Amino acid sequence: MGNADFDTSDLKVVAFDVFGTVVDWHSGIAAEAEQALPGVDGATFALAWRAGYQPAMKQVMERIAAGEGGFTLLDELHLSMLEQVLRDFGLSDRLDASARRELSRAWHRLPAWPDAVEGLTRLKRKVTICSLSNGNIGLLTEMAKRAGLPWDCVLSAEVFKAYKPDPRTYLGVAGVFDATPGQVMLAAAHHDDLAAARACGLKTGYIERPFEFGRAQPKDVTPVAANNLHARDILELAELLGC
Repeated sequence: MGNADFDTSDLKVVAFDVFGTVVDWHSGIAAEAEQALPGVDGATFALAWRAGYQPAMKQVMERIAAGEGGFTLLDELHLSMLEQVLRDFGLSDRLDASARRELSRAWHRLPAWPDAVEGLTRLKRKVTICSLSNGNIGLLTEMAKRAGLPWDCVLSAEVFKAYKPDPRTYLGVAGVFDATPGQVMLAAAHHDDLAAARACGLKTGYIERPFEFGRAQPKDVTPVAANNLHARDILELAELLGC
């Protein structure tokens, strides 16, 4: 579904949010947690781990703004968030340091949603496709290699030394490809991400991922009129963009 007056002819780049939009973090993390920690409820553990994501990034950006530290890679935040979740679950003594680091790398190994590889492959025939994720470059590259994600380019918060929704991330994509903001679309399963991109002048495409948080917690995927396009999945987005 899209706005009838949306002109795709000038679109050069489609940048994708990754966690939840392109890959299924919930089932991937739940499965790895249950393997590393027999007896744990993987679904609950995955939700608790992900819940630390926004607060951790906010703390980093506040420290940077106060001149108290540099940019922190998401790999390191994932590890510190994992240590907190293990404490909260009373599981700190179950994993040694190397096992914790190995589990924290589960975010590198997330499965793609079933439509993702085919949809991205179709899109890249017509436009440049890249990631725009708060994940670091190493994480995103290993994820792409493992899951077969056919990015033309891996862009990350690490490149711009700022996490989304900082305008430097969205405008940075346009800068990398010598495009105007209006020649770039952000595709994401998160309305807050899309709203921040739209405020920077980007086009926006919403991808429905009703089970991002697991089948027990379906998400409201009602269309928001401000988005240029609304797609059931990445294959439908490719169709809407004439790919």
